[in-house]
Amino acid sequence: MLDTPLSVSTTHKPGDSYVQSFARGLEVIRSFNASAPQQTLSEVAARTGLTRAGARRILLTLQTLGYLESDGRLFRLTPRILDLGFAYLSSTPIWDLAEPMMEALTERVHESCSAAVLDGLDIVYVLRIHTHKIMSTNLAVGSRLPAFWTSMGRVLLAALPEEDLHARLAALPRQAFTRHTALDDQVLLARITQARQQGWCLVDQELEEGLISVAAPLKNRAGQVVAALNISGQANRTSTEMLREQLLPELLATAQAISRTVGLRRA
Repeated sequence: MLDTPLSVSTTHKPGDSYVQSFARGLEVIRSFNASAPQQTLSEVAARTGLTRAGARRILLTLQTLGYLESDGRLFRLTPRILDLGFAYLSSTPIWDLAEPMMEALTERVHESCSAAVLDGLDIVYVLRIHTHKIMSTNLAVGSRLPAFWTSMGRVLLAALPEEDLHARLAALPRQAFTRHTALDDQVLLARITQARQQGWCLVDQELEEGLISVAAPLKNRAGQVVAALNISGQANRTSTEMLREQLLPELLATAQAISRTVGLRRA
């Protein structure tokens, strides 16, 4: 069973223990991204649905804490914001153990290697070893991709209880990213079931034309799937047959080695 929790917005309704001001502060932080690296007060309010007064209080609080800076008009995130993500990475020993093995795998197969966890309907990249740029979007730690159309996502979804899996499928927005994208519920469930049964998943150009990838699960000491590991390549130089016959055995061996090492490490 996957032990990665969903975000509040997808699994829980606000109750007595819900701190709305804190949640709004996180929304303000998330409003800054590659398309909006710096924003005015009015823009933050519009993007978050807050009043100008509410957005201003949060922005000034984040600025006082050092997570934002401003020239008097435009606000932008500071490097201190990375502390929030680093706290997660540093508190989970698997990533320190996985990185050198992933680097060795990349050197052997000459393809990019990544690790990701499940968050709601997305996967979030937590480690990435580059060789070539294989997508039009440059993936890095913290990048998100739709779980149902990625090899790592299907491996992680395959570890969920059936009720949880079906709930996420019911909430899934449908978008044909390529002519190969599977949109039918039964097809998606069949491919996730196949991933569960065989212990790995291959996705052929469903998210982006020319992109193929194969993924395997990473497990903790209790045998729970906590993350996924993948190798990605370009279809014009790496066929699905090559992925299955040459790269998949290397990937599975690395994923199993990482899981064994995690299992041997004392909690």
